[in-house]
Amino acid sequence: MKAADKPLPVPSALDNKAWLDQHEAPVRAAVAGSKFKVERRDNALVLTAPVDGSFNPKRPELLLPVTLAPLASVAKVIEKEPQSGVFILGHSDSSGDKATNDKVSQQRAVAIAAIFRLSGLGNDRLRYKGVGSDKPVADNKTKAGRAKNRRVEVMLTPRGNLLPLAQAN
Repeated sequence: MKAADKPLPVPSALDNKAWLDQHEAPVRAAVAGSKFKVERRDNALVLTAPVDGSFNPKRPELLLPVTLAPLASVAKVIEKEPQSGVFILGHSDSSGDKATNDKVSQQRAVAIAAIFRLSGLGNDRLRYKGVGSDKPVADNKTKAGRAKNRRVEVMLTPRGNLLPLAQAN
């Protein structure tokens, strides 16, 4: 096993807090005025992008231009810090069949991951996954609930947290 392939140690609670404290303000500034919501969740800063207004409604793999600038700004913040990583989760609502939902959620995650790749993040710092409709945050029986469930979550964290995040999701 090469040194680059070995998992990084998971940061301590104190190190995670310091990382979050250091990166929260620049990340919030990068997405100010956009549709992205930012929250601290466990050991990550989580940016949530609603699909409606962020992606082309007819082509789920295409981001709308309004989404590109905030994502590129966040990517610049993260790219500057070699110990920072990104884990992206694509989500769908429960309408449609499971295979389609899984595919669409993966396409959305890949589209956002491409912005981070263009900024120079490699596989050692970037992971993504589509989870379909498996992790709803609202009731899929209502139009508003389905809209909330169609989202992409961009988790910004110290690199040592990437493997645990991937295993948990």
